[in-house]
Amino acid sequence: MSSATVGGTARQVEPAEAVYGAELAFLAAYDGGPRPPGWWLTPRAVVTFICGSGGSVLELPKGSAAPSRMEILGKFVGDRDLIERCVVTLAGERGLMLVGEPGTAKSMLSELLAAAVCGDSTRVVQGTAGTTEDHLRYGWNYALLLAKGPTGEALVPSPVMAAMRNGGVARIEEVTRCLPEVQDALVSILSDRRIAVPELSGDTDGAVYAAPGFTVIATANLRDRGVSEMSAALKRRFNFETIGPIADPDAEVALVRRQARTALAKAVTDHSFGVDDTVLDVLVTAFRDLRSGRTAEGWEIERPSTVMSTAEAVGVATSLALSAAYFPTDRDVLSLLPGHLLGVVRKDDPTDTARLLAYWDSAIRRRAQNGARPWQRMWELRDALRG
Repeated sequence: MSSATVGGTARQVEPAEAVYGAELAFLAAYDGGPRPPGWWLTPRAVVTFICGSGGSVLELPKGSAAPSRMEILGKFVGDRDLIERCVVTLAGERGLMLVGEPGTAKSMLSELLAAAVCGDSTRVVQGTAGTTEDHLRYGWNYALLLAKGPTGEALVPSPVMAAMRNGGVARIEEVTRCLPEVQDALVSILSDRRIAVPELSGDTDGAVYAAPGFTVIATANLRDRGVSEMSAALKRRFNFETIGPIADPDAEVALVRRQARTALAKAVTDHSFGVDDTVLDVLVTAFRDLRSGRTAEGWEIERPSTVMSTAEAVGVATSLALSAAYFPTDRDVLSLLPGHLLGVVRKDDPTDTARLLAYWDSAIRRRAQNGARPWQRMWELRDALRG
């Protein structure tokens, strides 16, 4: 297995600062420009870390510690101007809100930004209906609380409080899943830049003040509107950036290929990626058609209720690759695609099967009639959708 190990224990997922530690160290040495208070990298280096060096190999001055040369690969597919706006927002110590449909890499971008800005992306609060104010503020070690009473030693800081103390970035995932009273606690934190601890009033630990560099990155899914709508007061504390689907189909295919290969490498060592570019092109094209409700040829189709995100496409491509690795047969990988598409489409609404069939009977059929061999094969597989 290729999972990373720490202390002998395997971890399925490494934080961004561990995965890209060499790049972060290189960029810290490469760009000696001005840094906002508490930042590990310059704003320009943060953008380079996320968007890549554009194929250029960067070089450190002679005599620098190895490695002295490095190409920075892009990690987020999107508008560079959007990334620059995000970085400027954080440099101004203002809250950043990333909004968009599910599966548009909001959480990944949040993690990358936190890793590049302060070197720690793990100060995270996951928003749910069960998230309480304590998750944003602080709690108590009840054994110490009973033994010694309320003391600074017994205080258990939240990820947000820890970020405030260290001048780092706190991440709030799915903020609209939090109840309104929890969101209100975030309003006061962003306004006052301190967390009062009434139980320790009169003590030096009676309030925790934000150190320079502290800020918050939050995410919200557009599909969650109406769950716990953000108040106007909370919205004013953030700059909003909308993360949309990948516009360039070739870039989406490349991303799906890269992410699926990475997932396969974690699961199966010494095995080639068994999903060729023809299958990936069909997969991504189908996702883009169903996501937008319109094909590249301009044919209108009915969109399913499920969000056909790039993240879902990566999941399907990974499943196809794992099938090829674990169950090698004479069956072509493309023949597995209709079943996986069906599983994604009817995830939210089983009646969306009819919409997928309609897509087969319109766009896929027309492409097959135009002589495109992969789409002819897909048309031959139509009966697999009735399983």
